[in-house]
Amino acid sequence: MASPAAEPIFHLGLLPVTNALINGWIAVVFFVALAMAVRASITHNVPGKLQNAMEALVELALVEFQKVTGDRVRAVAFLPIVGSLFLFILFSNWLGLIPGTGSIGRYLIYDGHLTLVPLLRPAASDLNLTLGIALFAVLGSHAYALRALGFADHVSKFINLRGIWRSFRKGPIAILVAVIEFGVGIIEIVSEGAKVLSLSLRLFGNVFAGEVLMTVILGLFAFVLPIPFMFLEVLVGIVQATVFSLLTLAYLTVATSAHEHDDKEHAEHEGEVHEPAHA
Repeated sequence: MASPAAEPIFHLGLLPVTNALINGWIAVVFFVALAMAVRASITHNVPGKLQNAMEALVELALVEFQKVTGDRVRAVAFLPIVGSLFLFILFSNWLGLIPGTGSIGRYLIYDGHLTLVPLLRPAASDLNLTLGIALFAVLGSHAYALRALGFADHVSKFINLRGIWRSFRKGPIAILVAVIEFGVGIIEIVSEGAKVLSLSLRLFGNVFAGEVLMTVILGLFAFVLPIPFMFLEVLVGIVQATVFSLLTLAYLTVATSAHEHDDKEHAEHEGEVHEPAHA
């Protein structure tokens, strides 16, 4: 039965190197090598097959991203982070499905029993990794937002002291609305932590459940019957990589979009500033 925690294969000093970590390293090395090969094949004369294939994939991704972002500029800006997450999750999930990977490993003692520990395990079946990439995705959305909106506008989405200060000029109802918006901003801070948990647990739960299913099926039937379940896991890998990436894209889009209320206040403030000039 698959263990919820990734099993260490060996240690580098005090660092345990788990089978999920090895899987992730292989994925990273593969994509670094692929990127170097694509870069070496780029030509300004007649593009080769590899360059054409990569350009077609990038253009397809940008078209799909633009459906979420609403503009080409943000689609291009978000492509590196979202595309990298999609490819890493997909490849690392599929890598654990290669026939024979479950039977290649080391015999180690666990709970007093000699157990064969597989050398490879889907990276996303380790909660440490899913928490890490989920935290990276959420923090990345804030980094993009700070760059797009500026520090004051972005922070005001969560701690709207500026809105309370401006409401004093508009009367008690405006003050009440500003206080309510301040409370909503505090809830938004909590929701950012919930995003990390939601992203990580969803990905971990689905991938780990697939690992348990395949372990049980292969333990009961070694031939023929596991094949449909392996195809199912291939589809699950695509779905989970797509869901994680699209949610990250949605977080990035929302984070880099200014609130309509802030835009309206800014327009009114600009009108107040320029009104005496027209008088």
